[in-house]
Amino acid sequence: MKKINTKRKEAYAKVDANKMYPINEGLALAKATGFAKFDETVEVAFRLGVDPRHADQMIRGAIVMPAGTGKKVNVVVITSGENIGKAEAAGADLVGGDDIIAKIQGGWMDFDRVIATPDMMGKIGRVARILGPRGLMPNPKLGTVTTDVDKAVKEQKAGKVEYRTEKTGIVHVPFGKKSFDDAALLENFNSIAAAIVRAKPASSKGIYIKSVTVSTSMGPGIKLDVTDVLAIS
Repeated sequence: MKKINTKRKEAYAKVDANKMYPINEGLALAKATGFAKFDETVEVAFRLGVDPRHADQMIRGAIVMPAGTGKKVNVVVITSGENIGKAEAAGADLVGGDDIIAKIQGGWMDFDRVIATPDMMGKIGRVARILGPRGLMPNPKLGTVTTDVDKAVKEQKAGKVEYRTEKTGIVHVPFGKKSFDDAALLENFNSIAAAIVRAKPASSKGIYIKSVTVSTSMGPGIKLDVTDVLAIS
């Protein structure tokens, strides 16, 4: 523990808490201040001037990271008929119908994403109380309820990331790993930042993006220059 605390202090000492870093510099510093032995996830937190209690100010969506996420994603598809073969050919880890729903009811949760076709949603309601709290319930707005199962599976496998506004108006999004090269990390960051900028609700008044902070799983938060972020399109 003493060794970990020493590394943490050294990492935090490298960051100027009062500085707004240019994007490239901030991302490089985030990688440099990750001190864990494992390949830490790099994430960004957008503090937004929205009130998520109002439905028209809830920021929610999903985006495929162009450089991937660096994480293996286990995808389950709940469907029927010819879509079973399509999902299997696309690379789904497990495909089925009632049998998968029964496994989930029995406590099986060895997966990261659930994709379903519309005809199965009535049956999936049986496990909504299990999937919902874990953020795994299929949703048409996120592309996880669809008839185009092969496309949905490929997107999830390629690194599709979901995001939504928390009660405090913050959106947290993982967008890579510490081991990513600078270009890949920047490409992913630009994609998610552009999506957040474009998602500004018409009903949102005042400052939309109040702050942007990047960090690794264990590292310190690094504030980015909001002006640079807003310039991304």
